[in-house]
Amino acid sequence: MKTQIGKIGGIVLLLCFMCLTSLAEGVGLRVTYLGNGQAIVRSLQEKNYILLPIEEKANEAKVTLLVKNQMVSVMNVRLAVDKVDYWVPYDIAGLDVASTLLDIQGVKEDAVCWKEMKLSDSFDKQNREKYRPVYHFTPEYGWMNDPNGMVYKDGEYHLFYQYNPYGSMWGNMHWGHATSKDLIHWEHLPIAIVPDGLGTIFSGSCVVDENNTSGFGKGAIVAFYTSAGRSQTQSMAYSLDNGRTFHKYSGNPVVTSNVRDFRDPKVFWHEDTKKWVMILAVGQEMQLYSSPNLKEWTYESSFGEGQGAHGGVWECPDLIQLPIKGTDRKKWVLICNLNPGGPFGGSATQYFVGKFDGHRFVNESPGKTKWMDFGRDHYATVTWSNAPSGRTIALAWMSNWDYANQVPTMQYRSANSVPRDLFLYEQDGETYLASVPSDELLTLRNKPVKKGGFKVNKSREMKNLLKNNEGIYEIELKVEDVQGKKFGFQLYNSKGEQVSCLFDLEKKLFSMDRNQSGETSFSDRFASVTSAPIKIQDKYVLRLLIDKSSIEIFEGDGRFVMTNLVFPDEPYNHLRFDVEGGSFKVESMNVYKLNK
Repeated sequence: MKTQIGKIGGIVLLLCFMCLTSLAEGVGLRVTYLGNGQAIVRSLQEKNYILLPIEEKANEAKVTLLVKNQMVSVMNVRLAVDKVDYWVPYDIAGLDVASTLLDIQGVKEDAVCWKEMKLSDSFDKQNREKYRPVYHFTPEYGWMNDPNGMVYKDGEYHLFYQYNPYGSMWGNMHWGHATSKDLIHWEHLPIAIVPDGLGTIFSGSCVVDENNTSGFGKGAIVAFYTSAGRSQTQSMAYSLDNGRTFHKYSGNPVVTSNVRDFRDPKVFWHEDTKKWVMILAVGQEMQLYSSPNLKEWTYESSFGEGQGAHGGVWECPDLIQLPIKGTDRKKWVLICNLNPGGPFGGSATQYFVGKFDGHRFVNESPGKTKWMDFGRDHYATVTWSNAPSGRTIALAWMSNWDYANQVPTMQYRSANSVPRDLFLYEQDGETYLASVPSDELLTLRNKPVKKGGFKVNKSREMKNLLKNNEGIYEIELKVEDVQGKKFGFQLYNSKGEQVSCLFDLEKKLFSMDRNQSGETSFSDRFASVTSAPIKIQDKYVLRLLIDKSSIEIFEGDGRFVMTNLVFPDEPYNHLRFDVEGGSFKVESMNVYKLNK
């Protein structure tokens, strides 16, 4: 009797095994479940990709690629358990299917991913996201955060970025790569730098080694990045084909520390000392190193104690020299991103103005905290190395760690700000940093729809700013003869969703309220009001750049900037002006539809 039961049980187990083994054979895959959350996936055909089904609420599974029994890569992927949110491509092009397998751990036997995996020679990257911006850079698919390694060479702007190709949430950090000739139109290129035995690839920078100080080759693009393993160390790689392929330096890592948060190297040439300088974020300070050859680094000094905001970890430093507008003088600016600790919660960018002699940075205003942008969604700001015509061009990640993983997109997550040219200005005995949209953005404008030349006493409403408004436009607004305590405007749509902007002349603040801006339920930290200090004057000039899911507001000459994400159900195509206790004149108002 026991023997008979045993035979039946064995047959049942065999049938179950055969059933599971053939779960995906209909699409050219064989899945063998091994128990304890582990399975082996083999391709039965020569194809370019295994399309992995993703469910964002699922726990991460460990996906290991083995070729001829050798481990090639290990990634953490949120494989679908109950439902599929989207697919991501796992590249197996050119691999011998007979000796290649995926070892997947951490997924239960009845997860839907086993039936939903597929083989394909292509992956559909078509933009289907309602909120995907048009003239702001976004990855084709997957997650993006910090801009990295930005460098200009031979007519091309290179943009590298923190990238997860295996899902639209943070993880598996690679360096993605794109190039542009005009800062607006970008060509997506293959992944530039991939994780290795030292860790995943965190943020960093690139330089052009014109004089071959490193010995890699004259004009080599040399990348510096943080290897994020059990510890964080600094590594380098070089390219001899204008960034198309990188070779990792055999002597990595080149800078080490016993401090836990030790990352984001920004490297530049300091002409006065004839040395390369590296600035690193280390806990809640910045450390400076120097080198004659990019390989051997000497510690110089630290900066940060008692300076600026310290609500969180300091990250993504930059150190640049900028002209002071209206003078022939220059000063050094140390850009410091921190998270949390921003003025309105979460992440933000602060800066310090002072002197730098190649060894030590000295802040000229140690008692002040200065913010580069007064919105919620401006972080990881860094500048292009080797930019043409002496320009200093900055780019930021347009999101906030308070909710970046939860914003309502799926195929991709995160965009960058528009590129911004930087300079300094003086006011009331202090030197401040100004940001203005790079001139290349002017090429996007269609003919203006002119709506100015009127006085506002209490309120004035303007319906239908643009015909066929798709949420991709710019507003240029000049206001003068301001009388009263408060004045402002609201951008709104037919659904009652709105963004309210207000000049409070008593408090000397400009504010932007996105509490009723549209979809905000994805995070209890998203709905918010942000504000920037203003100077009381008779005339104000604003420039609003609007792109599907973001609004960037620039005060005329860049004295304040405010960047905020918004997720309206339909574009804001109406505008209402209001004033309290007085009046003002809208001297001019131009609305431009923007075409990429």
